[in-house]
Amino acid sequence: MDITWLNHVTTWWRTSQENGRLPHALMLLGAAGTGKRSAAAWIARRRLGLDTTAGPVYPPEIPEHADLRWISPPPEKHAIGIEQIRDLVADLGLTSYEGGGKVAVLDPANAMTTSAANSLLKTLEEPPGDTLLVLIADRLGHLPATIVSRCQVLKLPLPGRDESLDWLERQRPAAGWPRVLAAAGNAPLAALEALERIDDNEVMARDLAAVAAGKATPLEVAARWARFEPDFVLDWLCRQVQACIFRTFGGGGDGPAATIPDTVLQRMDRRNLFCYLDSINRLRGQPAGSYNVQLTLESLLIDWAGGLENLCAPTGQGVAQLNFAAR
Repeated sequence: MDITWLNHVTTWWRTSQENGRLPHALMLLGAAGTGKRSAAAWIARRRLGLDTTAGPVYPPEIPEHADLRWISPPPEKHAIGIEQIRDLVADLGLTSYEGGGKVAVLDPANAMTTSAANSLLKTLEEPPGDTLLVLIADRLGHLPATIVSRCQVLKLPLPGRDESLDWLERQRPAAGWPRVLAAAGNAPLAALEALERIDDNEVMARDLAAVAAGKATPLEVAARWARFEPDFVLDWLCRQVQACIFRTFGGGGDGPAATIPDTVLQRMDRRNLFCYLDSINRLRGQPAGSYNVQLTLESLLIDWAGGLENLCAPTGQGVAQLNFAAR
């Protein structure tokens, strides 16, 4: 199905092509669930001269083509390593198999190790031949500035709530999309995945409210949450805190939705929500297995139970515990 909110991607591509201003390195930046992989697949097809749809579609139509390399972390790993980038650079230096240039997609680019990112720098600055590099990124914070500065950044914003709900209804009617979309941070493609885990989302929302109210301990809730995948828990918690920040400082509009009630938010030191979000995002940028999941969740929930007080202070206990757990 066409992803209607990505029409600006097709407009940008055609205008850039007509004006002879297509970049050699493009970064697609947007929240998880906005359709970055669908956009990357559509751009790859256009660049390789393949028959294609009018715009990005879901699920992504990733072509099988001799001149396309789609680089992701290997199975059982969570990072794109230096050997993968070295192999890619060597391949891009060869002649195009079909004579129409080459395309490489890094999915996601923020999964590159530091050494892998450094190995890619020269190729980004001077791509060999008629090469297009497409980097997919959920956030810039985990990419070196030297990588970002060598790319043209194309932002993929979240669609409005009404457009998202209309699109989701056409995917699967009467699935209770409003609450699912809210749980997915207003990202439609993330909502498709969240539909299968809506019960888990609601349990976690009740747990978070119970911890803030002193009706559940951080240790018992962390033990329950540790049974889930760390990425699922941290992504959900990140969306909730982002929504709290928007409600506190956003000034209205179509901001991200949250399941945290105002009575819970009122107990928080809301000035420290940004520090709390930063702690979560640092963990999201680390590969799974590099930290003790249960200790880390306990630290996050202890801070939440304490109303985020003194979280930004250099000696804040929760931050110290988090740093210990993440080592």
